[in-house]
Parts: sequence; structure tokens; C-alpha cells
Amino acid sequence: MNVILVDINDVPTGTMEKIEVHQKALLHRAFSVFIFNSNDEMLLQKRASTKYHSPDLWTNACCSHPEPGQPTLPAATKRLMEEMGFTTTLKKAFDFIYKASFDNGLTEHEFDHVYVGTYDDTIILNKEEVSEYCYKTLKQIESSLQSHPQNYTEWFKIAFPKLQTYLAAKN
Repeated sequence: MNVILVDINDVPTGTMEKIEVHQKALLHRAFSVFIFNSNDEMLLQKRASTKYHSPDLWTNACCSHPEPGQPTLPAATKRLMEEMGFTTTLKKAFDFIYKASFDNGLTEHEFDHVYVGTYDDTIILNKEEVSEYCYKTLKQIESSLQSHPQNYTEWFKIAFPKLQTYLAAKN
């Protein structure tokens, strides 16, 4: 799969194969989806043990990379269906850039488009992507991140406080 290389303003600069981008730590476009139920609990997924990085770690509902020529919102909607088995209306929340290196020599350097949505119905996990899921309150997640940060993906640890700020500003 090719991903979209971007500059710090999210202007495309080319495309490259995903693994090569992660080996070279090049800035590329990504998205993260955060889903809440009607009780204001966040949907978390545990990444499958077979994932090439960050296996068996808890994170947001889904995340990935749009394909070249594909806008981020339709890509996020499609990926949510592929990983969690549902679709819902997603709203753009904010963007951020992060860089995180992993033990396997790969580095995520992403311009991440963050979307939020609400969902209360059936979840059908793609077991190749996700091993389990749960809903937790923001306070429960914040406490768990402080006591057990090693259980969460690097991007989630960066995105979660930004999401809290976004949600507080909305209310």
C-alpha cells in the first residue's frame, strides 16, 4: 500500500510504499477515529497480536492512512467499517503531527487528521486487526494512561490529551 507524503502543512509531496515510509521516518498523512457511546464513554480497541507495530496495545477506535487520491474522511469511514464492523457520521476534530519510534526499527511520523463520532450498536471486530474492545470514561482512560502507559499506543498517548482539550472547548 502506498501512503501520501506531506509537508508540515499537509500539502502532498509524493507517495511511497508504507513500510518504506516507516523505515525512513518520512512525514505522511494519516487519520485517527475516536468513537463515543451515548454515555460519553470512549470506544477503545486492542490491536491484534499480529500487527507489524504496536501489537496488543490499546488505542482509539481505528486509525490508518488514506490511499493516494483518497480524501481522509471517506478513508476513515471505510477503515472504521473494516476494523470495527460499523459506520457512523464522523466529524473532523483537529489535526496534529507526531513522531514515534518503535523497537522494530520503524518510525511513525504522521500528519494525523482526527475524527470523532457516536455509536451505540453492534460491533463486529476484524480479528486480523483487533483482538478486543471496550468502552471507558475519559477519567478511567486518563487514570489508566497515568498508571499503565505501556498498555497504550504512542499516538494514543499524544492524541488523548489533545482530544480532551477539544472536547472541553466544545462544552
